[in-house]
Amino acid sequence: MAQPVHFCTDRVLPGNQMRFQSTVRRAGSTRAIMPIGKLWMNGSTLRVKFLGGTPAQQAKAKEQAQWWTAFANLTFDFNNAADAEIRISFDPTDGAWSYIGTDNRGIPTNQATMNLGFMDGGTAGHEFGHAIGMAHEHQNPAGGIEWVEATVIQSLSGPPNNWDAATIRHNVLEKYRVDQIQGTKFDPDSIMLYFFPGNWVKSGVGTHANDVLSATDKAYIASAQAYPKTAPTVVDATELKVNASRRTPASIGKPGEEDLFKFTVTTGGSHVIDTKGSTDVVMRLFGPNSPTNVIAEDDDSGEGSNARIAASLVPGLYYAQVRHYNRAGGKGDYTVRVRRL
Repeated sequence: MAQPVHFCTDRVLPGNQMRFQSTVRRAGSTRAIMPIGKLWMNGSTLRVKFLGGTPAQQAKAKEQAQWWTAFANLTFDFNNAADAEIRISFDPTDGAWSYIGTDNRGIPTNQATMNLGFMDGGTAGHEFGHAIGMAHEHQNPAGGIEWVEATVIQSLSGPPNNWDAATIRHNVLEKYRVDQIQGTKFDPDSIMLYFFPGNWVKSGVGTHANDVLSATDKAYIASAQAYPKTAPTVVDATELKVNASRRTPASIGKPGEEDLFKFTVTTGGSHVIDTKGSTDVVMRLFGPNSPTNVIAEDDDSGEGSNARIAASLVPGLYYAQVRHYNRAGGKGDYTVRVRRL
């Protein structure tokens, strides 16, 4: 009898639960595996808290987490902080799963954001891939996988997963739309791709188990699309003055570049952070006093293709991250300003 297949689940925020995600097929250089808008700020330190687990389990989780930080401009601090961005349980009845990237900050601090109910091979490395923003490679629209749906549903309906049909469709059968993701072509060696048997797919050719980061995983996580070690980090952020008389000039000088700004709110109230110019930019706002807590993200709410975020802010330090909409080829000049209304 074939061994049962362990799969992990993508945990999503309640507002995004079972949101429509159409299956697509696209020839050529489609892009994948990281959902847009879920990256941490480049250079972030992500704190990790263990909610149980044996010393051996915790040591294995730490070891595999560092597979990513060897290449990505990120740091994991296993300090068990009460409000840690990543909180790991080890419930063997709840499988393996993780929230994706900055979605982790949307979970109450008394709840886990990751569970390592089994730790076969590179499972912890896989889940930490989710925690920094990576999605499942088998849901890459460039993969061309055509499932034998009845077989997949029958297999995953039983142990060790025991999923219902809706969960199976969301986590395995459905692919991301091309406009939801960024990244690389389908990578059959990615640690984000689980093993599945040949009878699950129409081609009859399944996948092999990937227990370590592939060459593409390493290159992609260090690239301008993700967490490049050469890019500006929080300590390099340009300071903006609230209600400055002039706008601050800035430029996306090369594709994939991200500009970082910081400003201090001394009097709470309604504030607007916006860009102006002909460059199509996207902006994310973090804070207060935290480079990992995403408050808002905007694409085209400003004039033309400019970004504009209006928010009621309490006193504290805030960070604004600005990038070109087209990570692969976009660059250009713009200005930025923050005002208290």
